[in-house]
Amino acid sequence: MATYTLEHPDKGSITYTDKKRYLWLISMLMPAFPLMGVAIFYQTGIQWTLALPLAVNYLILPFVDYLVGSDQNNPPEELVPQLEADRYYRILTILTVPMHFVVLGVIAYVVGTNDLSPWMVLVMAIVAGGYSGLGINTAHELGHKQTALEQLMAKVALAVPAYGHFCVEHNRGHHVLVATPDDPASSKLGENIYAFTLREIPGTFVRGWNLEKTRLNKQGKATWSVHNNILQSYLISLVLQGTLVYLFGWIMLPFLAVHNFWAWYQLTSANYIEHYGLLRKKNENGRYERCQPHHSWNANYIMSNLALFHLQRHSDHHANPVRRYQSLRNFDDIPELPNGYYGMYLLAYIPWLWFKVMDKRVLALPHINGDLSKVNILPAKLKATYEQYGQGQKIPE
Repeated sequence: MATYTLEHPDKGSITYTDKKRYLWLISMLMPAFPLMGVAIFYQTGIQWTLALPLAVNYLILPFVDYLVGSDQNNPPEELVPQLEADRYYRILTILTVPMHFVVLGVIAYVVGTNDLSPWMVLVMAIVAGGYSGLGINTAHELGHKQTALEQLMAKVALAVPAYGHFCVEHNRGHHVLVATPDDPASSKLGENIYAFTLREIPGTFVRGWNLEKTRLNKQGKATWSVHNNILQSYLISLVLQGTLVYLFGWIMLPFLAVHNFWAWYQLTSANYIEHYGLLRKKNENGRYERCQPHHSWNANYIMSNLALFHLQRHSDHHANPVRRYQSLRNFDDIPELPNGYYGMYLLAYIPWLWFKVMDKRVLALPHINGDLSKVNILPAKLKATYEQYGQGQKIPE
């Protein structure tokens, strides 16, 4: 393993070894996991084995997170420049991009060339969509970086789930307005994930398109042109998915429709759990305070972080968006989720259980301490929330 060293004028010799250096290969290989189910299916002929990746994601991984626990380790700040300059970590994210294309192609082949039941075609579309949703996570890591290659690879990765507007919307929209009532990608206390989905997916698409249109107009360029970053990615999507329809026939139309939606829904699920109920203060000048680590829910669970390029250290990511995954930090006294993302997705899909577990966690956060004026509350649930938790606090007009 590589060891980074520095002779500090005040602190003396500082060293750091990333013990997870080669474990980050899990993030690169995670998108290929459905190939395990495909291999077993071709060995046994048993269709339900194709659904095994869903069991791994939503049952086994949350359990492993519970057993293995969390990681409180941070690299020394003095050595972060060396850690981020190590090209190994960058290469892993770039090599992950073609994995998403290969897996979608293989699963499309399985669906298009085998006599699967309609239910199994649906399951395969969900499996493929879930792992193509990881492509949005890959693009998320790449799209925040400033190199031309990484920016390009982010657009390419987003072509697999046909979500080409993501990096534009996420970087210039979500990161600006995160944890505010104005952000369609930040969930409100009392808002269930299904209502959030209906608000978030169209809201982020419109915002992303408007942001790109504004950028191009300022440069004197046409919105519908080769200069449009969103259209560049969607063109790749059209070629990719059009090729699959051509090769494997009409069955690809419902398959890809479900695949695309479920991939988008994975991002929606992540957005829902990452900022639930959290609120940035609005200053007297009408601007929101700078995003701090306590404006995002964090999850330090080792296994799911190794599968997601450290996405779950979300608090540091929003406070420092260009920081690379290998150097994201843990902080004390920040919002902490009780399980990794996949476990929290399952919880969110049962709204009454989500509210029971998470609402009290929101109110117990040190920077909130029961003060509902510091919570991003769904307007339709404002009165009910104050009556249930307000303890005499005045309902805002």
